[in-house]
Amino acid sequence: MTTIQELIKEIKNLKPIPAVANQLLIVVDNPDSSMQDIANVIQYDPIMTTNVLKTCNSAYFGLKHPAESIKDAVNMLGTDQVIELVLMKSGAKALGGSQKGYGLEPGDMWRYSVSSAVIAKQVAIKLSLKNKNAIFTSALVKDIGKIVLEKHVLRSSKKIQNLVENENFSFREAEKKILGIDHAELGAMIAKMWKFSPRMVKIIRHHHLSDETMIKDKEIAAVYLADCICMMMGSGVGSDGLSYRFKARAMKELNVSADDLAMIIAEFGINMQEIEELLHIV
Repeated sequence: MTTIQELIKEIKNLKPIPAVANQLLIVVDNPDSSMQDIANVIQYDPIMTTNVLKTCNSAYFGLKHPAESIKDAVNMLGTDQVIELVLMKSGAKALGGSQKGYGLEPGDMWRYSVSSAVIAKQVAIKLSLKNKNAIFTSALVKDIGKIVLEKHVLRSSKKIQNLVENENFSFREAEKKILGIDHAELGAMIAKMWKFSPRMVKIIRHHHLSDETMIKDKEIAAVYLADCICMMMGSGVGSDGLSYRFKARAMKELNVSADDLAMIIAEFGINMQEIEELLHIV
């Protein structure tokens, strides 16, 4: 069984999400923050500023006049769009590789993570939830634990598959049984070490709703539902996605109907081509 000490050592070697992303979320969390406060966080990080301006000035956005500063970018694209660009750029390197233990090819997890984040935000908007940016980011990085756990899952794949196929375990339950920890728990440990907010740590820890009492937390339920929608659409379905359990109570708690679900999927489908284009730029 993998020891927690071994995993903590591996977490310390993991390339962290840039500090600017976390600082940005702290500013956004403050209702008194202004557009200038948001611009100030980004503009003092030269690499992130360069990346955001390069993306803003790409043909994808088709701005009439090129943005020359982060303040320009915020004014032209809006606060939320710029924040999402920073957060996506922050997660691209960490989530872009292959995850053979989970049956994911290079880029699969990144595409799935962005899809899940976009859908989580759609759900949050539909339900008028606050903290949309924290929900977006939590959905984006919720599977960060897989980066560290992947090789241990690969080594134990036969044992895990045996529990899934012969003993009716979900993949996450089998992961926990064999390794002593699952990717959601490990993801929360990483988020805590990276000084993410307690809210984000909680969402990442419970995004599979393994503790069903958390279904009452609408932010967690929204991220869980987004994850399920991705699975329904076949987006980023690796080996764990094929043994995923859907908790219908989440829809009831969020007051989301089957028609609402169909609308969310349809809306996402319309935007999918744009999202794919943006992924290539980011």
